[in-house]
Amino acid sequence: MPSSSSSWLDARGAGRLVGILLAAGKGQRFDPDGVRNKLLQPFPDGRPVAVVSAINLLAAVPAVLAVVRPGAESLALQLQAAGCETSVCQAAEAGMGATLVHALKATRDAAGWIVALADMPYLQPETIQALAGAIGQGAQIAAPVWQGRRGNPVAFGRAHLADLLRLHGDEGARGLLRRFAVSEIAVDDPGIVRDIDTPGDLRA
Repeated sequence: MPSSSSSWLDARGAGRLVGILLAAGKGQRFDPDGVRNKLLQPFPDGRPVAVVSAINLLAAVPAVLAVVRPGAESLALQLQAAGCETSVCQAAEAGMGATLVHALKATRDAAGWIVALADMPYLQPETIQALAGAIGQGAQIAAPVWQGRRGNPVAFGRAHLADLLRLHGDEGARGLLRRFAVSEIAVDDPGIVRDIDTPGDLRA
């Protein structure tokens, strides 16, 4: 796991778009007792949910940093085996904003970021590629839209790095999408609004 991930970025991601896979949540709605980590539950094809999400992201962005919470060694190892770099966010309990800032500090030399959630395995790689293309063509924020609904992941250019680094606690990047112009990318992908929230979401 990287300390600053500078050497990793030099080799794979410096000056390029980097994927951030947020995999540090508790998933309490999936299992209030905290016994089962939803990200390790088998997808219908047998692979863990987070691994499917990681592979979809890696298909579009070759350099991906996955952020996990302390104590998630099994998850980290599986994400590494899938091709991700991993980093433990000691402040994961503080919420998604803290986790995202942790990832951004570790990849601050990137040209931009695609911020994806590890509990969204139904997302199509083509959607992620479309977001990467929008950033490459000059968009500073790009988000996918399916049947009028905006979803995840969201891509950011370097112009918003300072704004992103000011996030804290459980504040995600949603506020930035309200404050700044967003390039909306129409996609034929219901996976942008479909996550694994309860056990029934794996059977649907």
